[in-house]
Amino acid sequence: MRRQLAVSGPVPPGEAWDRYARPARWPEWSPQIRAVDYAGTLLTPGARGVVHGPLGLRVRFHIDDVTPARGWAWTVSVLGVTMHLHHTVAPAGPGSRTGLTIEGPAPVVLGYLPLARWALRRLVHLPPVAPGAGRTRHGVTAPDTPG
Repeated sequence: MRRQLAVSGPVPPGEAWDRYARPARWPEWSPQIRAVDYAGTLLTPGARGVVHGPLGLRVRFHIDDVTPARGWAWTVSVLGVTMHLHHTVAPAGPGSRTGLTIEGPAPVVLGYLPLARWALRRLVHLPPVAPGAGRTRHGVTAPDTPG
């Protein structure tokens, strides 16, 4: 099954893209993501990692494609189920619009859509983290890292 959704909000496209492009930032806006194991700093085609979700759920992923500042695609696998997701970012008035296309088994896609919509709303609505304020990871405030 294939489903699409889009959400617009006041966050500028550059900030929305940065929230996508740096996997360490995913827990800031995606409430179902507790942590991310990823060797790099930025999304890179061919890279692999693991998203840690609630109840110890581990979701393996592979970055399929990246078009800087515009979109990226990845394949995720969990409990024998594989899904393909394609994310986009575009300017929308004073803010941005993010789109998502999900492909996978119907029950999983339909079950994931509400979580995805919630996360994407946060992506384009949460104010940026103030410089020097740190980012929250695992419930602990960590100092900002350069870059």
